[in-house]
Amino acid sequence: MTVEMATFGGGCFWCLEAAFQKLNGIESVVPGYAGGNTPDPDYEQVCSGSTGHAEVVQIKYATGEVSYRKLLEVFFTIHDPTTLNRQGNDVGTQYRSVVFFHNDKQKSEAEDFISKLNTSKIWRDQVVTEVVPLEKFYEGEIYHHNYYLQNPSQSYCQLIISPKLEKLF
Repeated sequence: MTVEMATFGGGCFWCLEAAFQKLNGIESVVPGYAGGNTPDPDYEQVCSGSTGHAEVVQIKYATGEVSYRKLLEVFFTIHDPTTLNRQGNDVGTQYRSVVFFHNDKQKSEAEDFISKLNTSKIWRDQVVTEVVPLEKFYEGEIYHHNYYLQNPSQSYCQLIISPKLEKLF
């Protein structure tokens, strides 16, 4: 069985992490930061919007159990890919919709998937999700790991994350 990596940004990484953790074939989901210029950023720096980084999750998955296409389906279901630098009340480039590809096959699949979404007119507006190569991933602070699993009754989890999970599962 082959294990590959995928990296996505689509708003708060707590939401992404919670959704991808529920899929079969996922070996790990790690919140972190990617796509910016500041080396080894921390959460406060990224939240300021000054680093260029997006909040992301890096997913290690078993290709025999879950496909990259399935990951794309989940990703595009749990966030609004038509809003530039925004997801709900989270505003700024750190919350942009982005697929960081690890290889040419992922790039091609992501671009094809987005093209099909735009053609299907699922949303009134066009998808603004960036598809860019992953240059460097910085793991988020430990208190962000498994956030939803450790804080299911926290108001953000109840109001924002739980409805996304209900939509998926």
